Amino acid sequence: MRLLYSPSFHDVSKGVWLKNEPCKLKCRNPTSSMLAINCLPHSHRVCFGSFSLYAFRSRGRVACGVRAQEMQKEEEEEIERGSKKQKAYPFDEIEPRWQGYWEENRTFRTPDDDLDTSKPKFYILDMFPYPSGAGLHVGHPLGYTATDILSRYKRMQGFNVLHPMGWDAFGLPAEQYAIETGTHPKVTTLQNITRFRCQLKSLGFSYDWDREFSTTEPEYYKWTQWIFLQLLKRGFAYQAEVPVNWCPALGTVLANEEVVNGVSERGGYPVFRKPMLQWMLKITAYADRLLKDLDDLDWPESLKEMQRNWIGRSEGAEIEFSILSSGGHEGDVKLTVYTTRTDTIFGATYIVVAPEHPLLSSMISEDQRKPVEEYTELASRKSELERSELQKEKTGVFSGSYSRNPATGEAIPIWVADYVLGSYGTGAIMAVPAHDSRDYDFAVKYDIPIRWVVNPVDGQFFPEKLYIGDGTMINSSSLMTGLDINGLPVKEAAAKVIDWLEITGHGKKKVNYKLRDWLFARQRYWGEPFPVIFIDDSAEIVPLPESELPVTLPELDDFTPTGTGEPPLAKAVSWVKTVDPLSGKPATRETSTMPQWAGSCWYYLRFMDPKNSKALVDKSKEMYWGPVDIYVGGAEHSVLHLLYARFWHKVLYDMGAVSTNEPFQCLINQGIILGEVEYTAYRDQKGRLISADNVKDTNEYHHERIPEEKVLKSSDSYLLKEDPSIRLSARAYKMSKSRGNVINPDDIVTGYGADSLRLYEMFMGPLRDVKTWNTRSIEGVYRFLGRTWRLIVGAPLTNGSYIDGTVAVDEEPSQEQLQALHRCINKVTEEIEGTRFNTGISAMMEFINVANKWEKRPQSVMEAFVLLLSPFAPHMAEELWNRLGHTYSLAYEKWPETKEKYLKDSLIVLPVQINGKTRGSIKVGEAATEDEAFRLATNEQKLSKYLVGKTIKRKVYVPSRILNIIL
Repeated sequence: MRLLYSPSFHDVSKGVWLKNEPCKLKCRNPTSSMLAINCLPHSHRVCFGSFSLYAFRSRGRVACGVRAQEMQKEEEEEIERGSKKQKAYPFDEIEPRWQGYWEENRTFRTPDDDLDTSKPKFYILDMFPYPSGAGLHVGHPLGYTATDILSRYKRMQGFNVLHPMGWDAFGLPAEQYAIETGTHPKVTTLQNITRFRCQLKSLGFSYDWDREFSTTEPEYYKWTQWIFLQLLKRGFAYQAEVPVNWCPALGTVLANEEVVNGVSERGGYPVFRKPMLQWMLKITAYADRLLKDLDDLDWPESLKEMQRNWIGRSEGAEIEFSILSSGGHEGDVKLTVYTTRTDTIFGATYIVVAPEHPLLSSMISEDQRKPVEEYTELASRKSELERSELQKEKTGVFSGSYSRNPATGEAIPIWVADYVLGSYGTGAIMAVPAHDSRDYDFAVKYDIPIRWVVNPVDGQFFPEKLYIGDGTMINSSSLMTGLDINGLPVKEAAAKVIDWLEITGHGKKKVNYKLRDWLFARQRYWGEPFPVIFIDDSAEIVPLPESELPVTLPELDDFTPTGTGEPPLAKAVSWVKTVDPLSGKPATRETSTMPQWAGSCWYYLRFMDPKNSKALVDKSKEMYWGPVDIYVGGAEHSVLHLLYARFWHKVLYDMGAVSTNEPFQCLINQGIILGEVEYTAYRDQKGRLISADNVKDTNEYHHERIPEEKVLKSSDSYLLKEDPSIRLSARAYKMSKSRGNVINPDDIVTGYGADSLRLYEMFMGPLRDVKTWNTRSIEGVYRFLGRTWRLIVGAPLTNGSYIDGTVAVDEEPSQEQLQALHRCINKVTEEIEGTRFNTGISAMMEFINVANKWEKRPQSVMEAFVLLLSPFAPHMAEELWNRLGHTYSLAYEKWPETKEKYLKDSLIVLPVQINGKTRGSIKVGEAATEDEAFRLATNEQKLSKYLVGKTIKRKVYVPSRILNIIL
């Protein structure tokens, strides 16, 4: 479905839509208008032009037509019920009050120059967010809530806590929006930051907002430019002509992850591979250290393995294959291949070169030139990721030429295939189809000979089957070349082949990496300018003096691509034309900008010293705060961002600018929150409902969304309530505007309060797991907070208000109360330390269940519990702390300590006799008094029946031994 946007709908996207105003959005397929309504930022009823089709969106649910009207009515009734219903506690009064208090008093400000460095430090960091116009959805606060709990907990343990927030705000989305609307990226970026900041503050996160900054501020990117100059000075930055993902429509180079199926992820425009002169960073110079130092990091093993695979260190050899002339003679041109399996050289039956291989044009025979050129053109539209990892079916074309296998002396064909990358190894491989799955698939498809040269360890050889395991060599000797490795184990054979290659001059041992140097330039406006100029008469690259920093972006009104391949900055002629500040010669500025990754590579250092105009970071502050103790963010950044940041950090370490070898000691990837479960029914071409278990290809049926109230759950299945013979499909999807399943946290805060949202996200399950959102489930934690409020404040008065203080009493707690409290302290402390926040909340719920049965609530027990609650539900905790008689914030109050003596099960079984005959037993504390033991005995049904109508003459009580009641 294609949507045609009218100006009035464009106003909707900017958030100025008027409720119930007719929408002029036109849709070619009115029955599929659900996608259109998903674009609305809030819950509104709209009409789609002349179709008069109503659509309604609320809390991630969308509907059209009659169902839309029903859904709007349901929500209006729900709002009406909510306005009449007594809130579980007055969160709408409490939360704004304490957020205002924290801001006014700068409660969470981390001292800078006056910091007491004798105290231990705790630096906890959220991955730098990109402030989009859509604002937060409920998946975003998951990691933020976890870091906030840890931050509050550590403050109460006496740590100096650094818990900052800022914005990774350069990048393509803002520039594209500027092109589409004419609005300067700076304007939309500031608007988006303001929205994000307000949403984060509404959730009560204890960030030190005094340290806030954006990567777009010249005071910040001055030091990004400074780091680039240090890289350039040390030879780690250079220019090279490399194949890139060029998108003409966007007018920029795209990273591999920004290209999907040959088109740009943003906009869906065609992308081509083409050589361009680009700035590169030599991250490969640190490949071994980036690999080795992973071992010392407290990161998930799966993530470390991802980085190891991305770096891709391998040991093998480079082998030279002579290219043969049309007459079959060896010429001077050699084709170098890289292989990790030198043992299989006798099984190489063809060569494969990448479509971008520099020697390709000289290898193509005339009769194959046209098909090869057509194939390379198609390959240029794919990203490296698509070619190497996503592509299932192998494709290729014969070059028309042959090369000689140096081990066998045979002429073998040279093929061109895009599953070989010009950026890896030498851009050419010797293909051994019997023992490599990709080569095998390719050889089978194009009927290329397959020769088995490895026999399995067990000696059972099965011809015609791919074998990639260990074994001994067969079919691997040649009298002509003098190489014989038959019968050798694979490893010994590989070593012998390498020795032979080096002796004969056909090759050499080589360590290789999948990791490529970092392409560090984008043909965009909205990014950090490069601090270099080019002398006009010589094209010499001249780094600007540090005194010239920052090189600020010029103001532009036109951000559209130039159409010539030059970046938009080329339009700022008066800015581009400059002079060398040292020689005075005319010069030209670099018009590409740095990629978005640049600013996020080192931001964690700037948070340590955000106002420093003299240095990247003060050394003493860096030595105190570094490294980051816990870094929390999504797994999607597990490779690139983390690898780039580690690389920059190691360069800074070698320069002496930082004191640690690694930037992030512990890393936590929080799971994602999926949208609410969607229930789908299927209809065939005649409109008949078909049970989901009879549907093989869902694309052949019409999909109909079924509201939850019309769904019947039966065992593990979901059925249509009005017709239980119809089984429905039930699935949760990642939140996205296109699906219409995005839940706005503002709605949850309005309905239940920020503390409920925080608790629910932590209670959904383990922090690192994928979880499914369910708005109705918030009721559980909301009720828990209500019970906590009533436990300490008491029930509401007849007018719905509450007493000013609490119902807590200034009395010594009983043994039972102390045991309940300290078990809770012990459990909550353990679970916070282990980031098992869901089970920590469960422990507090258990305590509330017990405490609500107490006749009296001792002040000391209530205070300790409020402190336990405070990292999770800080607004309520602050209010209760204040009502308990404290005039200051609890943010730095000492965390309750567990007393081991109350963790022991001190209850004993005490026999109870009636007139000297044992009639039962009770459980009492070891130090229970006679009155406590007698009270428990009379409350026990088995024992109390003997006392009915009787007069007690006396009681004989021996502590821990026996209670005898004489009637």
